Amino acid sequence: MSTQRFRRRFGLVLLLGLAGAAAAGGQTLDVTSATIADLNRAFDEGTLTSEQLVERYLARIAAYDDAGPALNAVITLNPHAVDRARALDAERREGGARSPLHGVPVVLKDNFDTADLPTTAGSVMLAGSMPPDDAFLVRKLRDAGAIVLAKVNMSEFASGGAISSLGGRTRNPHDLVRTPGGSSGGTGAAIAAAYAQFGLGTDTGGSVRSPSTANGIAGLKPTLGLLSRDGIVPLALSFDTAGPMARHVYDVAAALGVLSGRDPADEATAANRGRSETDYTQYLDPDALAGARIGIARDFLGQDGDVDWVVEASLDVMRGAGATIVDVRFPQWLLDVSGDFYTVVRYREFRAQIAEYLATLQPGFAANLAELVERSVRLTAPSHGAGHNPGRWRLMRQEDASGGLSDPEYRAVLGHGLPMVRTVIRGLMDTDDLAAIVYPTSPRRPGRVDTAPAPSGGGGRSATRYANLTGFPDLIVPAGFTGDGLPVGISFLGRAFDEPRLLALGYAFEQATRARRLPVRTPALRP
Repeated sequence: MSTQRFRRRFGLVLLLGLAGAAAAGGQTLDVTSATIADLNRAFDEGTLTSEQLVERYLARIAAYDDAGPALNAVITLNPHAVDRARALDAERREGGARSPLHGVPVVLKDNFDTADLPTTAGSVMLAGSMPPDDAFLVRKLRDAGAIVLAKVNMSEFASGGAISSLGGRTRNPHDLVRTPGGSSGGTGAAIAAAYAQFGLGTDTGGSVRSPSTANGIAGLKPTLGLLSRDGIVPLALSFDTAGPMARHVYDVAAALGVLSGRDPADEATAANRGRSETDYTQYLDPDALAGARIGIARDFLGQDGDVDWVVEASLDVMRGAGATIVDVRFPQWLLDVSGDFYTVVRYREFRAQIAEYLATLQPGFAANLAELVERSVRLTAPSHGAGHNPGRWRLMRQEDASGGLSDPEYRAVLGHGLPMVRTVIRGLMDTDDLAAIVYPTSPRRPGRVDTAPAPSGGGGRSATRYANLTGFPDLIVPAGFTGDGLPVGISFLGRAFDEPRLLALGYAFEQATRARRLPVRTPALRP
């Protein structure tokens, strides 16, 4: 058994032992289907405590992560979660709730700095790393009264398939031989399986959205600059953003209101001045599709008949709700250059920015990407699927050889290519007065992981990178299932800082379809 797996199991035993003393109340609320609003009603009525809620989520982790289907989503459990819940229960009784997230358990992708728990980016080369402080968003969650229940697995250094050298492979709770998507696959699987109320992922080229659709949950890649990136292990800061992932659009909106805002440590957030909100739930309108003009990006259909069927059925639902559907075609040159534009920026920025992050850690870790590559060469003895990730390490060699931030190609794409993409995408929306452009988040059903190399998502030509190339927001909502029971999600791509409208549209679609369901491998537990 790996040291990391031993610590996780030991922490779970400790937490369940502490939680065993909790009262047996709150059993009437189904945590797998409840929203944050439902939790707060139960808290206010006295039928549920945060301690009881934590206990029930820990029971699901115990039943489904190492045992049962062995999803392998959790890397580290917080041994103080139960104590924190008890303290927050006492605080609620004495002075009321800090926020709608008071006493609500959350999981974090393991690239968010936590001063009290290791932050590893899923790599054995960062095993045991204790950052100097919490990431800005983690501080906001804790200040709001949220409970960090666990750090969860991810694609190593946020790139590649849903596997890491530290945590091994995460499994999809809908079908264990299918990918849960990368790179926030641990968050996606954990939230679909109801290990916590919501989770945080990060998105550089689809890493919130691929796991959201693959696991059948809602997720938001926000506008670049709406959320701080301080204290998050970088992949490429021109594209990186954190994003909430949840079983309900309501919970995505509730989390976003706590997370958004200005951070002096992240200059990108200066753009959200006067454009961020503290309560996005106020915009959730079940009738928001009525009168809306919605574009369908048909360039990204035609790769999987079942996915296409779900998308067309979704468009019918939108029409029935009063929306006008408009066909949208992307220029061929834009379809052709998106991958190159993305790679030119992504590889070079990771090479430069990972060194800046590594410089914040205690001595003993690699200082830069070249040293990470050198250390990876010496890691040649895998143990039960963990401790080895040659696919990601090969990519590190390419990243290290990619060049620098002063290269003319990089400067041209950053200074001219990306603004051009933004102008074109915004123009597609403006020309037809579109509230959003929709597309299948993954044009194919989740790929199998029992073939090599393991896919990082559904494969095929996907539109997800356009939200990163432009910095625009993209909301994913469950839309239905393939014939073999695999989730299909639909994306609502909007203009910069148009999260209120996207959440309204996504909520209206969610209420009309009710397409989410609990994964077959992680059913409700008996009280």
